[in-house]
Amino acid sequence: SMRQTFGSTCHGAGREMSRSAALKSFTSGSVKAEMLKQGIYVKSGDAKLLAEECCGAYKDVTQVVNTCQEAGISRLCVRLRPIVVIKG
Repeated sequence: SMRQTFGSTCHGAGREMSRSAALKSFTSGSVKAEMLKQGIYVKSGDAKLLAEECCGAYKDVTQVVNTCQEAGISRLCVRLRPIVVIKG
């Protein structure tokens, strides 16, 4: 609603773990391999960025989007699938 959010909604799911926790939990190699297995092309200038920014470090986007819709501040219209990730 315009009154609640000034016409804005979240632009992402938000972090669930810190960058340092993500580095301890994931390796860039395993993140890249998983993405390639899903058909997502990956290019990174700094290998550790893949681990820091991997999807496991973020909240479940489906839950976040559903919460925004239930609160009346967003409306579901399309689900996008990544085809490429470029970091750093």
